[in-house]
Amino acid sequence: MLRIDEILKEKNISNLEFAEMLDVSPTSASAFKSGRTKPKFDTLVKMAEVLDVDIRELFHPTKGGELLNGFVQYKDKVYTINNKKDLEGLLAAINQS
Repeated sequence: MLRIDEILKEKNISNLEFAEMLDVSPTSASAFKSGRTKPKFDTLVKMAEVLDVDIRELFHPTKGGELLNGFVQYKDKVYTINNKKDLEGLLAAINQS
């Protein structure tokens, strides 16, 4: 369910560093990563903050596909990207340039 291990690998953060960032024991941090323990909401918020990610990025998508969310600025226009259609619109705008 949670993709903490993937995020830690992407950011080159060890389990011990992650535990220190959360102010929890390395055993607790490992339990969160493995899914043996489900973190409370306030812990999820803290995880997102210390890992510098949107809280939604902590989770694997539940309906298949990849999670798309964010903003892209291209030629002084800001595009909101929440789904594949939004991304296709941005690509169309780029291809028309």
